[in-house]
Amino acid sequence: MSQMKVLYVYAHPEPKSFNGALKTMAVNTLLDRRHYIEVSDLYRMRFNPVAGPGDYLQRMDPEVFDPQDEALHAANTESFARDIYEEMEKVGWADLIIFQFPLWFASVPAILKGWFDRVFAVGVAFNPMTGSIYDRGMLAGRSAMLVVTAGDAEAAYGPDGIHGDIHTHLAVLNHCTLAYAGLSVLPPHIIYEADTLSGERGRQEIERYRERLLSVLTEEAGRYPIPPSAI
Repeated sequence: MSQMKVLYVYAHPEPKSFNGALKTMAVNTLLDRRHYIEVSDLYRMRFNPVAGPGDYLQRMDPEVFDPQDEALHAANTESFARDIYEEMEKVGWADLIIFQFPLWFASVPAILKGWFDRVFAVGVAFNPMTGSIYDRGMLAGRSAMLVVTAGDAEAAYGPDGIHGDIHTHLAVLNHCTLAYAGLSVLPPHIIYEADTLSGERGRQEIERYRERLLSVLTEEAGRYPIPPSAI
């Protein structure tokens, strides 16, 4: 198995949580297999999720703030703020990007949403004006996978479940963010009942994720099918 460069983007506020144990195991597993890894622990980094004029060291228009125009200008002049630029460098370096987070209100924590808003900038991750989206997206040649913990039972997140189909909830991120930027999207790894896992069940889920992680590192990335009803 060839060595891979993996960016692990982690969004959970408590290091001693079950999510923290999953992340620690994943990092150790990757290192044990001699893969290269960068970790963006967003809460530990105190990553600023709020996009704004401060994202740019040189403003194209200091009077009126247009995020898209400023991002394109920054992409052309390499004038993104340092915290954004460092994350963009990690993305450009990686072969595989893993995003781990708890499902909050059927979506990602705000800090991770803000990471996408600031790091997946037009001119860096995509550019609809040049047709650089989906298969021609600017991050093409890389793959991505979501690792998600959900609090309720699996049946509650099925097509007929009370919360709705979890794959429909995740389709917005998988299709309209990851695939939009050109990433090949792997099926998500989902852990249910994460809030109430016992010690033994928790260990079983950690082992299940370890086995999935080893499988992901050896399989060829493809396009994760998006539920038609989700688009």
